[in-house]
Amino acid sequence: MKQSIRHNKIIELVNQLGYVSTEELVAQLNVSSQTIRRDLNELSEKNLIRRHHGGAGMPSNSENSNYSERKQFFSEQKNEIARHVAAMIPNGTSLFLDIGTTSEAVAYALLSHQNLRIVTNNLNAAHILMQKEDFHITVAGGNLRTDGGLIGEATVNFISQFRLDFGILGISAIDSDGSMLDYDYHEVQVKRALMQSSRQVILVTDHSKFSRSAIVRLGDIAEINYLFTDLPLPLELQQRLVSTKVAVQICGN
Repeated sequence: MKQSIRHNKIIELVNQLGYVSTEELVAQLNVSSQTIRRDLNELSEKNLIRRHHGGAGMPSNSENSNYSERKQFFSEQKNEIARHVAAMIPNGTSLFLDIGTTSEAVAYALLSHQNLRIVTNNLNAAHILMQKEDFHITVAGGNLRTDGGLIGEATVNFISQFRLDFGILGISAIDSDGSMLDYDYHEVQVKRALMQSSRQVILVTDHSKFSRSAIVRLGDIAEINYLFTDLPLPLELQQRLVSTKVAVQICGN
C-alpha cells in the first residue's frame, strides 16, 4: 500500500473513531508497527493527527467542530451514555441540561420519565422535551448561538438563581491531568454556574474527548460526582481519579 493511501486511511480512521491504537492500524493496513509509527510521526508533524503513546487521536485544535458535524460524531455511543444517565434520574426530580449533542441525547432518553423540572440553556434539548406535557421546562435567556445554545452574562445570572438536584454537563476535552476544557470562555462561565447550582454534577462525554485539546479551563474532573462515558479511561486519568469520589460509569453496548 502506498504511503499516501495509508496516510489517508489513518486520518479517516482517527476522524471516525476519535482514537485508534498502533496495533489496530497495523492490523487494518497490514504493515509493520515501525511503518505505522513513521506514518504517525509524519502526520503528527503536519498536525493532521495527534500522536499518543500507543496510537493516535484527533489533532489539537482551538476551535470546536460545527454543530452538524458534532451531531454525527459517535451518535450510537452518545445514545448509550444517555440511556445509562436517564436510568439514574428519578421521576419528579429537578435538573439542568447543558449545551451539547450528548445532552440532547439525554433529553431524548428522559422522555419516558414523569414530572421532571428542567432548566436548560439548550434550545434543541428544550424542543425535544416539550412534547412531554408533565415536564416543567424553563429556558435560560442569553445570546443565542447557531447550535441552539444560549450563553452570556444573562445566562449565568439566570442559572445562578436555581438549586437543582442534578446538573448534566457536557465538555469539549479532558486533559490527562484531569482538567476539563472547552473552546468558548463565555460557555465555560455558564457551565461553572451550572455546576455550582447543582447538588450532583453528571459529566457526559464520549471517549473522543480524552484525545482532544481546548483552550479554556472549566475546572478539575474531581469536582464532578459522576462521569458517564463509552470506553475505559486513559490510564493516567484512571490513576488521577483513584483518590477522588467521582463515580465512573462505562456505558458499553
